[in-house]
Amino acid sequence: MSSPHVLVLTGEDDPHADRVRALLAGRGARVTVFNPEDFPVSVRADLAYEAGGLVRRHLLGAGETIDLDALTALWWRRPRRPAPHPEITDPVVAAYTAEECHSLTTGLWESLACRQLPGRESVFRRAGHKPAQLAVAAELGFLVPETVITTEPETFLDFYERHDGRVITKPLHIPWVSGVAGHLTLNRLCEPVSSRDVAYADGLRFCPVIVQERIPKRVELRITIVGRRIFAAEIHSQVANRSALDWRRYDTQVTPYREHRLPDEVAARCLALMDRLDLAYGAVDVILTPDGRHVFLEINPNAQWLWIENMTGQPISQAICDYLYEGQ
Repeated sequence: MSSPHVLVLTGEDDPHADRVRALLAGRGARVTVFNPEDFPVSVRADLAYEAGGLVRRHLLGAGETIDLDALTALWWRRPRRPAPHPEITDPVVAAYTAEECHSLTTGLWESLACRQLPGRESVFRRAGHKPAQLAVAAELGFLVPETVITTEPETFLDFYERHDGRVITKPLHIPWVSGVAGHLTLNRLCEPVSSRDVAYADGLRFCPVIVQERIPKRVELRITIVGRRIFAAEIHSQVANRSALDWRRYDTQVTPYREHRLPDEVAARCLALMDRLDLAYGAVDVILTPDGRHVFLEINPNAQWLWIENMTGQPISQAICDYLYEGQ
């Protein structure tokens, strides 16, 4: 039996991929890392079909031919889009060719029959839709914050008053705004609503926003799921002012991170959520309240995990390696 062949889609400088790739190589797997930015400059595609159907689907580059139909697993880690060939100087033509390359590669990954993590791109893109996540989580028995998602200022103001101003807002999908040449100009996470925000409520008509009741916290939980394996960690975000509202502001020198034992019914709901969303990997964010309730916030289908592995010792990278190697 030949050894597994895993294709990893990611960009440069990805320590998450590096760690898992080393584990896979240690088990004897063949691992190929493909950065779509290299296509079509240093990597080429070669597909052929005849009357009887598919003949071949190959990627070629650096003296290597990758038979895409012989792959045993594909890991959609964090690839970037293909870049136009530098020999193309016309910006309109460059944009067109880059879009065509993106269309080809996206369709390729989607159609492969091998095991995929976190799932097929169309699946995990859909799974990342926060309004749908809240609906599914509630159907499965999770407690969810009272929420409105709106472009209607009056709806926002009514919600704000009903909760005596103890509400937060967060972006619907993209937490950052890029400026000139892709430089970050704004990074917006979970934010409390101030009286100044209320004064500018009319601005909601330009863009939807998620508004939620502010849930009291004992700790926050990051629950990372790989296949059927669950790694729950406590983030004691309330001990530091910087991380109290949103642990993603990170104060790791002050904030304790520990393993957490999930109640069986919460663990079962997490696995049921993964099944409903058709995901093989996901990171669920939950608040554990002072009175012991588990309140679902969201699931990220392609979240980072290395920092929490380093903080807690949980073998998440090994679980990803195992899933890519053998599907478990």
